[in-house]
Amino acid sequence: MSRALPKYHKRRVFMIGGAAAVVLSGAVIAGSALAGETSQSNDGASANASPGTISCPAVEGSLPEIPASAQAEVDNNLALLDTQIQEANQRLVDTVGQGGANFVQNAILGPLQDKRVAALNRIETAIGRAAEKPEGLEALAACTLDAAGGAAAGEEAGAGGDAAAEPGGAAGGDAAGEAGDAGNAGGAADAGDAAGGGAADAGDAAGAGAAGTISCPAVEGSLPEIPASAQAEVDNNLALLDTQIQEANQRLVDTVGQGGANFVQNAILGPLEDKRVAALNRIETAIGRAAEKPEGLEALAACELNQ
Repeated sequence: MSRALPKYHKRRVFMIGGAAAVVLSGAVIAGSALAGETSQSNDGASANASPGTISCPAVEGSLPEIPASAQAEVDNNLALLDTQIQEANQRLVDTVGQGGANFVQNAILGPLQDKRVAALNRIETAIGRAAEKPEGLEALAACTLDAAGGAAAGEEAGAGGDAAAEPGGAAGGDAAGEAGDAGNAGGAADAGDAAGGGAADAGDAAGAGAAGTISCPAVEGSLPEIPASAQAEVDNNLALLDTQIQEANQRLVDTVGQGGANFVQNAILGPLEDKRVAALNRIETAIGRAAEKPEGLEALAACELNQ
């Protein structure tokens, strides 16, 4: 009896130690699995969150010989074009997952194109002061989002967790939102046709009142005497300035409730200012071909929202 007791204790110690080893091994395996799963999840989230990058046409290769007197101004605007792309790429990163299906186009690519048009117009004007003015650089203004950005947007739209953050859900929600916009547009048109335009006008006025309206500084009173040869081009750009305000006011109505606190500034007022800068630059250039060129009209570009 006394001899059997030590063997029993040995077996008991062995069994307890073995069980503890099994438990410990299980914990290590489970911890490794969880770590791997977490790593994969994080990697997947990072991949899904990749916003892509923006690419724009090169400009320098499309320029003529630059006069020495224009070199500094041209170089400054070429550097500004690069800065604009960098800022747009940073905005892509900062706004991943925000907005609807057209957010990148409306809030990033569209404003970037307007800024590039203004910079390209300044390059044309700078060269034109001392040599033949190049025309058509605006064709290089439009930029695109590369395929990686498009894929990331698709993955975000399909992800259930991300879908909950969007009022419309995932890709289906965005598609439904677009369909709703199209339906609203069609309904408004039908209402306008049926009521002879009266109902549609009343609806637009009510929408404009709810969204506020945009007011911009008057331009005509700040212009010098316009040479006859420049009158048509100046008139066209003055009419364009009015059209731009009307379009911005309509966009206010169409996007009521969309975006965050800075949506109106980033997606409407900012792009409108860039478009106005380009039109005002064209007015200056048109007058400057036949008379002293006015300077500083860009100070009239900024507009504000009246609630």
